[in-house]
Parts: sequence; structure tokens; C-alpha cells
Amino acid sequence: MPDTEVLYNEEQLVLLLRQGSREGFNYLYRQYGAVLYGVINKIVYDEQSAEDVLQDAFVKIWNNIAQYDAAKGRLYTWMINIARNSAIDKLRSKGEIMKAKIQTGDEVVNNVQTGRKTELVTDAIGLHNMVAGLKRDYEVIVTLAYFKGYTLDEISKTLEIPLGTVKTRMRAAMQQLREIFDK
Repeated sequence: MPDTEVLYNEEQLVLLLRQGSREGFNYLYRQYGAVLYGVINKIVYDEQSAEDVLQDAFVKIWNNIAQYDAAKGRLYTWMINIARNSAIDKLRSKGEIMKAKIQTGDEVVNNVQTGRKTELVTDAIGLHNMVAGLKRDYEVIVTLAYFKGYTLDEISKTLEIPLGTVKTRMRAAMQQLREIFDK
């Protein structure tokens, strides 16, 4: 008889994680590992670093699950933010900045080829389609922030628009995404 995996809803999964359940953590990793890796790999330059960041992100999720508040958003969104912030932290570290500056042609080609695979993984949940459905001004800001790892200040300078405008557009974009996601 084949093994069938138990499915947990978000509330059950959070409860398991808060109880320190190994089964809950394994389930979390199986369900979300690929998509979190895809988000991280869009920001970090190489597979090994992305794998390290993924491990770091899951450790942060495990250690900080008590701080997750369902009233503020979904578990998935909370985990995406942890993964994204971990990737940005890694990218901004001194070693990663130097690695990026001295990357050879072969490494760049390799990253382009492997990037396609992870793009498909993150798009499996329709995230790119959701973002593409936003107003163009919002889409640009969300793409720069969440897929490219830019800070709001960097977006302001890159697009040459005031920081307050970037913040307002980001807030409006997040509200539209919530509405799209909840449908």
C-alpha cells in the first residue's frame, strides 16, 4: 500500500511548528522549499549560496515561528519575506559583493541556465502572473523589490522618483496583490 502524505492546513501547520514537531518542519520544507529556493535564487548569484540561504531561512522560520501572527498575513507571505531578506543580507555581505564583481563568463552562463529552472518553480504558484496583472507603475516597483532585491531607497534612486512615492505605490501594490491572491 503506497504511503499517502497527510495534508495540513496553515493553522495546523503553524501549531505543529510551534510545538517543535519534526513532522511539521519536514512537511513545511517539502511544501515550500522549492518556491523559497526560487525566490532566493533570483537574488543570490550562485546555487551553493542560494542553498545556504535557503537553509538559513528555514532555520529563521523554525526559530521565529512564535513571532508569526496570522492576523498580519499568511504563513507563506511571512516565509517569503524571511527568505527574501535572508537572500538580500547574503547578497549585501562583503564576500558576495566581491564574488559578484569577479564572476567569470562561465559562471554567468551557468546562472542564466539554472535561473530558468527556478523561474518555473516560482511561477508554478502564479506569482509572476499576479505581479504582471498590476498597474505598470506598481509592477515595476514590486519586481525591483521582490524579484531583484532592491530596497525602497534604491528603487527611488533607480526610477528617479521620490521615496514617498515609492512607498505609496508599494503599499497600493501589496493591497492589490492581497486582493488578487485572496480570489
